[in-house]
Amino acid sequence: MSKPAAESIHRLPSIVRCDVAGSVASAASAIAVAGALSARGAGDGGGDQYISGMTLPAGTTEHRAAGAAGRTARAAVTVVSDKRTLTTDESGPLARRLLETAGHVVTDFALLPNDELGTRAHVVALLDRDDVDLVILCGGTGLSAKDRTVEAVRPLLEKELPGFGELFRLLSFQEQVGTAAILTRALAGSARGKLVVSLPGSSAAVELALTKVLLPELQHLLHELRR
Repeated sequence: MSKPAAESIHRLPSIVRCDVAGSVASAASAIAVAGALSARGAGDGGGDQYISGMTLPAGTTEHRAAGAAGRTARAAVTVVSDKRTLTTDESGPLARRLLETAGHVVTDFALLPNDELGTRAHVVALLDRDDVDLVILCGGTGLSAKDRTVEAVRPLLEKELPGFGELFRLLSFQEQVGTAAILTRALAGSARGKLVVSLPGSSAAVELALTKVLLPELQHLLHELRR
C-alpha cells in the first residue's frame, strides 16, 4: 500500500478503516455527508440546500418546493410495546409533538402489544382511511423474538426506501449509540399511496429519526407519492 493511502487510513476512525484506498475515500465521504446532515435541524423543513456548498439538482429543488406548497400531512402514530401504557409511554407523545410542531396533524394514536398479525391488521385499517397520509410505528424493530413490527409492515409495502434506514442507522452510530446502531431494522416505504415508517421505540431514536431524516423530507415524500 502506498504511503499516502496508509496515512489516509490512519486518520480515519477504526470503524471505517479498510485495505483499499478507494473504499476508504468512499467511507470518509459518506461520513462527511452524514456529519453535514446531522448539523441540520428539522426547522429548515428540507430547504433547497441541505449541505453547505452543495447545490441541489433543479428537479429536486422544484419537487421540494411543490411539496412545501402541498397540504399538511395527516399522520397516524402507533406505539408497539408489551410493557408500556398510555401513561408511561414517551415515544408516541414525542412523535405527536414533533409532527404538530412542524405543522402537521395527528389523526390517530394507538398503543398495541407486540403481535405481528394484530399490528398488520391495524396498519391495513389505517391505510384504508381517507384522513391518513403517513403511518408511523414506534417499537418492535429490534432482534428479540417479540420484535415483529418489521415483519408486520414489510409485506404491505409496495416500494421500500432503503435510504431511510441507512441514513438513520448512520446518524444513530454517529450521534447516539455507536455500533449498536446495527441492531435496529428501522424502515420506510410506500403502501397504497401513503408513507409507512417503522422506528425503534426509544424516544431518543424517535426524535433523531423525525428531526434529522423524516420531517425535513416529509412533504417532498408525500408530493412524490401523489404524483
